[in-house]
Amino acid sequence: NCQCELSNVSINQSKTGEVVQQKPVWNVTITNNCACSQSNLTLSCNGFQTVKPVDSSVLSKSGNECLVNNGVIVGPFSSVTFTYAWDTSFPFQTLSSTVNCS
Repeated sequence: NCQCELSNVSINQSKTGEVVQQKPVWNVTITNNCACSQSNLTLSCNGFQTVKPVDSSVLSKSGNECLVNNGVIVGPFSSVTFTYAWDTSFPFQTLSSTVNCS
């Protein structure tokens, strides 16, 4: 029995200490805090900018949304991480996901 909600997905960010083009590098960890896997996880990323390329298999931007992990399952209590570089951290928010109950 799966009771998962978007609130089960946490997004934590911290500075890595690196600098790219005079901008701090941020490490983003997206964690599925649920006993079920979630796929097709999308984040709001309207206005997201970076001077450090992000691996598109981890985060791909399409319009105002970003798809996490190519839409592939993020397992129970698993995380996906990526880094970007900008003056300030970006306020990513979860928009939607598909809960996969086994």
